[in-house]
Amino acid sequence: MTGALKLTCAACGQANRVPAERVGAGPKCGICGAALVSGKVAELDPETLRKAAGDDLPLLVDFWAPWCGPCRQMAPEFAKAAQALAPGVRLAKIDTEAHPAASGRYAIRGIPALILFHRGREVARLAGARPAADIVAFVRGKVAG
Repeated sequence: MTGALKLTCAACGQANRVPAERVGAGPKCGICGAALVSGKVAELDPETLRKAAGDDLPLLVDFWAPWCGPCRQMAPEFAKAAQALAPGVRLAKIDTEAHPAASGRYAIRGIPALILFHRGREVARLAGARPAADIVAFVRGKVAG
């Protein structure tokens, strides 16, 4: 990667420009100081998701709900995948119970549902709870580099 990458802060929603060679060095948001690429799963609201889906790094989003057993079972696996895919891919989740409009906007028909976004486009979807290895393989199969 060369040049500057646009990354949206999951904490405050601010767009940041980060030199591509510094993505693995733990860049922080220029406004709130939160880590932009941490290897951890970020919790997003619909507006921040809308912004982050257009970022220069791929974003894998888990659409889930607290009452969903498979969603809760997959959460630790999703966290493992976040560590494995960092710093080249960021992982986030959005609570469809707290943000029901997100389900409609992204045509979520069942949860857990994973959607991979890159530069404003939906790249691929994966339905159902998966182990970390399957999540990592899914992303690597869809994202070049």
